[in-house]
Amino acid sequence: MKILIASPEVFPFIKTGGLADVTGSLPKALLKLGIDARVILPKHKGIEEQGFKIKYKNMKYSCPMSQGYVEGEIVETEHEGLIAYLVEKDEYFYRDYLYNTPDGDYLDNAERFIFFSKSILEAIKVTGFVPDVLHCNDWETALAPLFLKTLYREDQVLKKVATLFTIHNLGYQGIFWQYDMHLLNIGWEYFTPDYIEFFGNINFLKAGLVFSDIINTVSKKYSLEIQTPEYGQGLDGVLRARKDDLYGIVNGVDYNEWNPENDPYIPVNYSRDTVEKKVKNKLVLQETFNLPVSENIPVIGTISRLADQKGFDIIASSLEDMFSSGVQYIVLGTGERRYHEMLSEIAKKFPRSFGIKIAYDNKLAHLIEAGSDIFLMPSKYEPCGLNQLYSLRYGTVPVVRGVGGLEDTIVDYTRDPIDGTGFKFYEYSAEAMLDAVKRALNTYEDKERWANLVKRCMAEDFSWERSALEYIELYKKAVIKHESR
Repeated sequence: MKILIASPEVFPFIKTGGLADVTGSLPKALLKLGIDARVILPKHKGIEEQGFKIKYKNMKYSCPMSQGYVEGEIVETEHEGLIAYLVEKDEYFYRDYLYNTPDGDYLDNAERFIFFSKSILEAIKVTGFVPDVLHCNDWETALAPLFLKTLYREDQVLKKVATLFTIHNLGYQGIFWQYDMHLLNIGWEYFTPDYIEFFGNINFLKAGLVFSDIINTVSKKYSLEIQTPEYGQGLDGVLRARKDDLYGIVNGVDYNEWNPENDPYIPVNYSRDTVEKKVKNKLVLQETFNLPVSENIPVIGTISRLADQKGFDIIASSLEDMFSSGVQYIVLGTGERRYHEMLSEIAKKFPRSFGIKIAYDNKLAHLIEAGSDIFLMPSKYEPCGLNQLYSLRYGTVPVVRGVGGLEDTIVDYTRDPIDGTGFKFYEYSAEAMLDAVKRALNTYEDKERWANLVKRCMAEDFSWERSALEYIELYKKAVIKHESR
């Protein structure tokens, strides 16, 4: 079986968040299972600069864009046996940020990702790698299934390509004004509520939902939540209409990348059998953020996009209460400017309790996972979440809101002290979150109970092989569905 995974970002080539981790880890797991899996992404600024060798093979093409054609080129790179096709078009992709600056989205995002979706299909033709399934991820690739069934429906090379579309976060849909329709080169008959129209605008993600053979999202709980008005982001009706083709698969973890036993980014490696060494990472973490260094002070960590979805409104309103309980709190991430400013001010006010770095820093992310005692994820909604899975392996006990993948992957210790792997709350409020944090801190005070909980967390297994096997079954379903149409 041949699989082409299309994504706007893929680790280790380029990364802003969990999407890159997933689309980098899944193909590696598929390769181990005998699947010929490859990836395609834009050639962003930073890929070549990291030292990835770029091969030019004269794979040039042109895409229809409005009244004319736009030229591009497919170039190749590789990492640990994984072939990556890069869409080279510096005018669109050689930028300091992938999607937006701190002040807002790029104004030409519609044009950029219309071109990318068309380029995915052109790449299949010019590379000669014709997949059984094109696996698209999030709104930036969601037009490819639409183009397969419209612009390219008579193309003999592409006719047999089935599609799987994965929703990583329904909150990001790629919504643009109707005056960009000319860039798609499809008829206005597709600008209707049955297809890609969405309250007078074009909705890229909706195209993926309507035109893909099979759809999935990244946890079973989230696949059910998004069929409700509360979590459906205006698309719950479309998702209910396709419920028979909608599946949930929990993301896996690449334990070659996230494993305290051999992690090259942390000062002291440790395992479940030598977990007492974990505290040495905590002392380095405290020192890194200029916090009082003490192994007895509980450290809470968060690595996240700084946005409402991730719960930063209730975090910000709770910090003084949290600090009064004697904890240190460390945050790493970037996001909305108001949170940059608000959290920076709080750090100045509480320099002995709060540390923040507004950046993407992979090495520091590993140190926070290893050095924290507790990991906080109070999301409004969470399709899957990866950091709670990393935290389990690092013996950093998760405190989470029981939504989406957080509900699927964490067992509440308060309710189930035998199998519990973290602390959960359900009501979206500062009070409920603080109650869960206090439950965790109370357990932390009992060193024997805490040590047993930490070891239980570290024994959890969310390896990619299990998830990859489930994806193979979905690929088979996509092929069958495509052949039956």
